[in-house]
Amino acid sequence: MDTRVGLGYRWVMRIAVTIFLTDETITPTRLARELEERGFAGLYLPEHTHIPVERTTPYPAGGKLPREYGRTLDAFVALGQAAAVTERLGLGTGITLVAQHDPIDLAKRIATLDHLSGGRFTLGVGFGWNAEEAADHGVRWRTRRELVKDRMALMRALWSPEPVAYEGEFGGVRASEAHPKPVRKPRGPVIGPRTLVGGAAGPKLFDHVCTYADGWLPIGGRGLSESLPRLRAAWREAGRDPEALQIVPYAVHPTPGKLTHYADLGIEEVVLQLPSAGEGEVLKALEAYERYIPGK
Repeated sequence: MDTRVGLGYRWVMRIAVTIFLTDETITPTRLARELEERGFAGLYLPEHTHIPVERTTPYPAGGKLPREYGRTLDAFVALGQAAAVTERLGLGTGITLVAQHDPIDLAKRIATLDHLSGGRFTLGVGFGWNAEEAADHGVRWRTRRELVKDRMALMRALWSPEPVAYEGEFGGVRASEAHPKPVRKPRGPVIGPRTLVGGAAGPKLFDHVCTYADGWLPIGGRGLSESLPRLRAAWREAGRDPEALQIVPYAVHPTPGKLTHYADLGIEEVVLQLPSAGEGEVLKALEAYERYIPGK
C-alpha cells in the first residue's frame, strides 16, 4: 500500500541513525534521549579501537581519513549508556569488527547488553577495511572473513540454550555454562541477537549473511535493485525463509526519492547518517530527519 502523500511522506519503514560518537561530540545519553523522544527507531554505532598513524590502507571513501575515526568511543560502553536512559530505542553496532575481538569475551559483552536492554540489541558484523588496525590485533588480513565466520560459530555455541562445545579452525570453546543468554530465542541457524552483516555485495558476503545472520547492512544503500535478487536467490538456496530476510541500508544520506525506492523494494528499516559533531549540529540534523519518521 502506498502511504506517500505529496511531499509529506509517511514512511512504512523504521528510521534509525548512526553516528561516530567521540570525546568531542554530543554524548551518548543526550543523543539517546533525543532519539527516543523524537520517535527514531534506533541508534547504531561504529567501532575502531585505534588508527595507526603509519598506514598504507586508503580510506574507502577517498581523500583524508576523517578525524573522528581515531577518536571513536567504545561502541558497547556507549550503547550501555544509551540503554540505561531509554526504554524503546533499538541499539546496534554498525559494525562490530569481530575479527579484532576475543570471541568468548565478545559473546559475554553482547549477551549482557542484550539482556540489560531487554532484547533491543542488533549485532552488526563487519570485516574491516584498515589492514594496519587489524594487524595490531593479530589478524592475518587474507583470512579475516574465515576468522569472522569461525568466531561467530564459537559465539553461537556460548549463546546456545544448553552447553555446546565448538572447535574451529581458529579456536574453540568447551561446553560451558555461559549466562546471560541473548533475549531472543534461536531462529534456525541464527542463535543470538538480531544479526546483520555489513559489506559489499558478492558471493562471499552473501554466504556469511545466509549462514549465521538475519540480513544485510549495505553501506550507503547503492545498487540494491541489482544485488537484492542475487542475495534473495542465495538465501532461498540456503533453505532460509524468504520472508525472514532483512535488508537495512546503512549510513544513508536521505532524500524522499531514495526512501521511496527503498520502500518499493520492501525495505522496512533504514539507518541515516548523522554528522560527528557537537550537540547543536546533531540536534539540527535530527530535526531535519524527523520528516521521514512514520506519523510525523
